Amino acid sequence: MRIAIVGGGILGTAHADEAIRRGHEVVHLEREPEARGATVRNFGLVWVSGRAEHELDAALRSRELWADLAARVPAIGFRPAGSLTLLRTPEEVAVAEEVLARPDADARGFTLLDPDRVRGVNPALRGRYLAGLHCSRDGAVESRVTLPAIRAHLEASGRYTFHASTEAREVASDDTGVHIRDDRGRTFDADLAIVCPGATLGGLARDLAGDLPLRRVRLQMMQTAPLGESLTTAIADGDSLRYYPGFAGDALEALKAAQPQSPTAAAHRMQLLCVQRLHGGLTIGDTHEYDEPFTFDVDEAPYQHLTSVMEELLGRKLPPIVQRWAGVYSQHLDPGQLVHRGQPAAGIWVVAGPGGRGMTLGPALAEQTAEQLGL
Repeated sequence: MRIAIVGGGILGTAHADEAIRRGHEVVHLEREPEARGATVRNFGLVWVSGRAEHELDAALRSRELWADLAARVPAIGFRPAGSLTLLRTPEEVAVAEEVLARPDADARGFTLLDPDRVRGVNPALRGRYLAGLHCSRDGAVESRVTLPAIRAHLEASGRYTFHASTEAREVASDDTGVHIRDDRGRTFDADLAIVCPGATLGGLARDLAGDLPLRRVRLQMMQTAPLGESLTTAIADGDSLRYYPGFAGDALEALKAAQPQSPTAAAHRMQLLCVQRLHGGLTIGDTHEYDEPFTFDVDEAPYQHLTSVMEELLGRKLPPIVQRWAGVYSQHLDPGQLVHRGQPAAGIWVVAGPGGRGMTLGPALAEQTAEQLGL
């Protein structure tokens, strides 16, 4: 079968990989010279630890698929390094203890560590905290190099063609198949089209499917110069417990009642996440902004907050910040849905809105699409 995929982010690229693995031919269109959206502006985290119960199987399956992809494409830089959520108050520790008592704690790879054991796992963490919730199932990839690395691997199959700087303007189907017209007037013919618009919910996506049941979320992040030592796991702070549904429960409600976030963290709906890139620098974030129109600049206060928290956990000054940026992703309005997957016309599917879980769930979502479509 000849499959056309519109959108070069992680969802589009994962769908291309899944189709090639199943023996199909793929033509892949991306409107930019290189994908520039949420996929390349994120942490690259494959984040199992905080997933809700209904997300957990997909997250674990996706981690398996990332490991398989890494065996085929080592350049994606997959590291099954785990994570540590560092807990600085008794209320945060109580959330971790409640989570550890749940039946799925082993599946998530959870262990609660005292400070000495935390430093045994990650010696760079010489700062102040009471405990660390270790998740051995978490991992990371190099978000800025993953997409071109996967595409280079797919091109070697002889069944994959990538068209950069190619904006799909119209996708229509008839008895002969699916036909895509681009912004140069060219036509691409296929048996099936999968449109993965990312956070671009107008234009082609709206023409095809109307107003999708999605909202957009904006976040701020930053990158430091090399740390000079190894940060052996990904890092989260206690505020992250508030933003991941896998931690919901009585203990979290007690934490929220007794321990408000700092004014800056509350105003920007913040958590700290951090992962070390292969070049040694730290990617640190993030904020959450939900009300559009989004601002076009970045605020300094969140960066100061993130720097302060990270330095407290490390017990040392951060290296200089060398990059700051904002990104936007799309999120399903129904928290019970992993992604929007709809068929607006025969042979045409729109897949969008994993909501900050694109890197974590991308391979599993592509596998689900392939199974649903009988590929």
